[in-house]
Amino acid sequence: MAGCGGSEQVESFGGPTMGSTYSVKFVQHRGTPAQDALQRETEAILADLDRQLSTYRADSDIERFNALPAGSCAPMPATVRELVAAGEQLSVESEGALDLTVGPLLDLWGFGPHGHGERVPDAGAIAEARQRVGYRHLRIDGEQLCKDAPVQVDFNSIAAGYAVDRVAARLEALGVDSYLVEITGELKAKGHKPDGTSWRIAIEAPHDNERVAQKIIALDGYAVSTSGDYRNFFEQGGRRYSHTVDPQTGAPITHRLAAATVVDPSALRADGLSTILMVLGDERGLAFAERQGIAAFLVIHEGQGFVTKSTTAFDRLFGAGDKQ
Repeated sequence: MAGCGGSEQVESFGGPTMGSTYSVKFVQHRGTPAQDALQRETEAILADLDRQLSTYRADSDIERFNALPAGSCAPMPATVRELVAAGEQLSVESEGALDLTVGPLLDLWGFGPHGHGERVPDAGAIAEARQRVGYRHLRIDGEQLCKDAPVQVDFNSIAAGYAVDRVAARLEALGVDSYLVEITGELKAKGHKPDGTSWRIAIEAPHDNERVAQKIIALDGYAVSTSGDYRNFFEQGGRRYSHTVDPQTGAPITHRLAAATVVDPSALRADGLSTILMVLGDERGLAFAERQGIAAFLVIHEGQGFVTKSTTAFDRLFGAGDKQ
């Protein structure tokens, strides 16, 4: 047994995906598939999800649905239907702070896949785009997805988290019991490294031009997602416009919340919930997270610096730490 333990080592692989990158670290031991086999399995999952969910390729399943007019139904793969249902649940929980049909507003402000440059639209354009937004216009009917308005579905707020869950589940099914999966910044970790230590994750401090760790947390069986307004934005007329758009106002958020980190067993939920908190802001977001028992860590603009706040559930997992 000691000999087997001594042969364990951390191996890794990665590559491009979803317009960004992915990486997998895992503990290799006797009985674990070879690294190249795990990479093939991982990339097959990612390629399959890209074919179904990407809004950057016209031949994806969801883009074919998006091109249909109001009153249409189309057969959709189980993954698409599962994500629409998950998105609807998050929308209901957050009273519309997350909405998978927000794409026309993102495009209008220049943040979406079909945008034409970052700009501040007029009130009329925002009102028109909002007519094409609303998760309630979607309906699952058996194996079909239907829409009663010309809405378009964009899974950007939950797709990477879902991909992390899928890859992690496949690794476990193949006998990998210790891993760290990261896809476009969404993370999930389980087990321990050969020296017995946990996988440790740094929550980044919101600085525009440098990467600084705000807090270090140890993970085992949990996923982490961070959303923030501190890198993806544009400025016009002396104002800063975040890439996070509130579906209910049709405009970028304007509150003091700089970044929201959520820890949850499901990477999909962590991904969606971090977006929800960014839309709600520091006060409403913290109250929502406490009500829902969400493990959240918030970084809030205050004067020329930042303060941090964490929920009871987060403190229970990782300790309150320093509020700075």
